[in-house]
Amino acid sequence: MKKFKVAVVGATGLVGSKMIEVLGEVAFPVGELVPCASERSIGKSVEFGGKQWKVVSLADGVASHPDIAIFSAGAGVSKEWAPRFAEVGCRVIDNSSCWRMDPTKKLVVPEINGSVITPEDMIIANPNCSTIQMVLALAPLHKRYTIKRVVVSTYQSVTGSGMKGIHQMLRERGDSSAQELPNAYPYQIDRNIIPHIDVFLENGYTKEEMKMVNETCKIFGDDSIKVTATTVRVPVTGGHSESVNVEFAKPYELDDIKAIYANGEAEGCVLRDDVANNVYPMPIEAFGTNETYVGRLRRDFSAENCLNMWIVADNLRVGAATNAVRIAQYIAKNIL
Repeated sequence: MKKFKVAVVGATGLVGSKMIEVLGEVAFPVGELVPCASERSIGKSVEFGGKQWKVVSLADGVASHPDIAIFSAGAGVSKEWAPRFAEVGCRVIDNSSCWRMDPTKKLVVPEINGSVITPEDMIIANPNCSTIQMVLALAPLHKRYTIKRVVVSTYQSVTGSGMKGIHQMLRERGDSSAQELPNAYPYQIDRNIIPHIDVFLENGYTKEEMKMVNETCKIFGDDSIKVTATTVRVPVTGGHSESVNVEFAKPYELDDIKAIYANGEAEGCVLRDDVANNVYPMPIEAFGTNETYVGRLRRDFSAENCLNMWIVADNLRVGAATNAVRIAQYIAKNIL
């Protein structure tokens, strides 16, 4: 099997380290790993494939001419460095918000629209974490019933804020091992819920909420879908949860909806829906897995052709690392 030189930009960060972990789990054909990070991490080592790999600068990463680079280092780094990697013939998969809504860049969830990637695409955008798990669950429903409108409220893990969010919560819980990092949130997160993720925009929505609106339409290639979102930070680790209300253009039977998930028609999704035995998705069970869990499926009796559902996934994996690696797998199989 052909092997590839793979760079991971932001390799020592929360998501970057998870990307390296997932590359190993799926046995991606890595011939050489090029971990890149900021100046303070250069010279450190990361473990992969039973070997230690030295962390290098982004400039050295470009100079190594990797085949694929997976970025998780923020929009500013991606804006400056993704084109530099692309210029040397490297396929870039970017996990930041930098390129997602750029009309010249593809926004990809491979199970849904991997086929849009062409040999000409040098920079491919990885969607927002909360968007990925939602569209994975909705894609087969849209195909069969045509989605008209989505109302989503999220319950997002502190891991979505990186190490700052995790350690803020740990400090507030009195954990003496927590690092003294800057706070991720303007208020206490332990024993609290904060309806504020990313910055507020002029329309009163947060940037995170508008990401879900805009990215959903772009991934489905359907601007007629109406989406409204409220994104909320909760004091949990393990994954993001979402309460989703969907309005379809066509009527549906609830048993048919459940069968879609039970029969594997929704790739990457697992049905967890047996309320008689208290079976439903929870982040504590989603943690460390690469699946999106769907449950609490029930008809919305207040409106025609509407469905309520509950969607949970590990945001560091499904919402970031796993999706990025799956894009890399698609490129390795179909493009390179």
